[in-house]
Amino acid sequence: MVELLPSILSADFARLADEVAAAERGGGTVIHVDVMDGHFVPNITLGPPVVKSLRKATNLPLDCHLMIENANEYIPAFADAGANWIGVHYEACPHLHRTIELILNHGLKPGVVINPATRVEVLLEILPMLHHVLVMSVNPGFGGQKFIDFSLNKIRRLAEIREELGLRFRIEVDGGVAHDTIAQVVQAGAELLVAGNAVFGSGKAEQNARELLAAAKAAAGIAV
Repeated sequence: MVELLPSILSADFARLADEVAAAERGGGTVIHVDVMDGHFVPNITLGPPVVKSLRKATNLPLDCHLMIENANEYIPAFADAGANWIGVHYEACPHLHRTIELILNHGLKPGVVINPATRVEVLLEILPMLHHVLVMSVNPGFGGQKFIDFSLNKIRRLAEIREELGLRFRIEVDGGVAHDTIAQVVQAGAELLVAGNAVFGSGKAEQNARELLAAAKAAAGIAV
């Protein structure tokens, strides 16, 4: 089942509750929260206090994508703030198994994120523990970037591995997902579709979300 995950990185933070509500009316089912620390990626965004405020504004699951160093130090705070899913970067977690166990011990759904230059095969041992794998289709750190085409091959490979091993993790994609790329992403095998600028960029979040989701479902052969 394909799902749209509106990313609040591109939302109007002065109207965040309204923006999230509009995206939900348009069919968004999970809210994607990009957390950046200015070290692992060259940008700084938000932390647990904003997640806590957002938790009061929606009942949808909150998918927190931690683009940060020392993720283990912050996972408890995000859990307390109301996060539901936590995704950590393979490239930033030297003890990845320990990090995934920490996420699970806090009752959250764990995911691992891989940058464009990282091969999916590095995750083979950890895949049975995961709720989702997030394929970055841009280099992380900023919204509004152009989709990197070879990401489609990584999505296809993940889908093949999942089938070969009989696993159930979900495939998420983030970066440049928009009206002109969403069909390719779905056809490659992605189910969780993160879209920021394509949802919130024009100030028409409800309409944009509805159109994106319709295009995704059409690409998946699902009746709209």
